[in-house]
Amino acid sequence: MTPNQIVFLVLAFIAVMASAGVVVFGANAVRSALFLVLNFFVLGFIYFTLGAQLLGITQIMVYAGAIMVLFLFVIMMLQLHHGPQLKKYQDAKRPLAWLIGLGIFCLVFTQVIQKLSMTSQSPVTDEYGTPKAVGLVLYSTYSWPFEVTSVLLLIGVVGSILLAKRRI
Repeated sequence: MTPNQIVFLVLAFIAVMASAGVVVFGANAVRSALFLVLNFFVLGFIYFTLGAQLLGITQIMVYAGAIMVLFLFVIMMLQLHHGPQLKKYQDAKRPLAWLIGLGIFCLVFTQVIQKLSMTSQSPVTDEYGTPKAVGLVLYSTYSWPFEVTSVLLLIGVVGSILLAKRRI
């Protein structure tokens, strides 16, 4: 095994454990959100190991930073961390959750991981995943979808402002 594969496997294991912490082990909403932050950071590091620096920094800055601040703000406002503990309902669903998780793991392993280990390395340039390369493709080949997406986001912002004004 190469050092890149070892680093990837360690990061993948941490990501799987953090995902399990969000869903299975996290009984508290704040702890689940913190496990999700850890998962976002690890996914960003996986992007870095794949050579996609722009995706890695975007994952960390946007998701682990901005989105999770909003999630934690909503959790604190709704006071979900003081909610009633549904321990007996969680205990009843835990074997089913492990069974479904094991089934998904087996499916992913047989369909993705085994086939990835059989493929050969494709030549990748040093420019792959850099902000310059992504920007050139985004603003040349995909300029029309980029503009449509920006207009849709603008419509969403204006709509949310109008909805917020009605309530005030």
